Amino acid sequence: MDENIKWHQTMKIERILDNIRNNNMKGFYVKTREDLINKIKELVPEGSVVGVGDSMTLFETGIINLLRQENYIFLDKYKEGLTRAEKDKLYLDIFSADTFLCSTNAITEKGELYNIDGYGNRVSAMIFGPKQVIIVAGKNKIVKDLEEAKNRVKNIAAPIDAKRLNKDTPCTKVGYCVDCNSKDRICNNITIIKRQLKKNRIKIIIVDENLGY
Repeated sequence: MDENIKWHQTMKIERILDNIRNNNMKGFYVKTREDLINKIKELVPEGSVVGVGDSMTLFETGIINLLRQENYIFLDKYKEGLTRAEKDKLYLDIFSADTFLCSTNAITEKGELYNIDGYGNRVSAMIFGPKQVIIVAGKNKIVKDLEEAKNRVKNIAAPIDAKRLNKDTPCTKVGYCVDCNSKDRICNNITIIKRQLKKNRIKIIIVDENLGY
């Protein structure tokens, strides 16, 4: 990549990190997946109780494997053979976890987090419950403002995720949101986190590559 483009991107990231900090959250920027894993190990002490939300980013970057293999008490929602009741209990247990890891659908240049959830367990844990929330996001999640965040989620992230989940929704047929009333609709809970009262409870790690949807 051209060095001038790199400079411009870095300056933009630095502005976003400053805005994240001004919103009482902590921001980090890492260049590689190895740097990301090292940062997770730094932020999450061994022996911690850890939960996660639905996230392709956590799989792509190796974080799920890290939580399974290292010395963590991992509330593994992806464990094979879980019943619906067992998964629901895990969702409730996560509210008292030491750390909750997930990604976000979009980050605005003002450091705001925009998310749409189907079940609501991910966004609710981001807002309240776990002592620490760590959000891992590729640079593709960065948008100018909340309007662009809404468009990104409705027309990119949500249709792709619905397709991944084999949902019978109009967006899996046409590739964009039609604000449906389908029983399989995953766009049920919409949240905007603009700021935190508890300083640095939410930590956002921006990774210098495209990750997830």
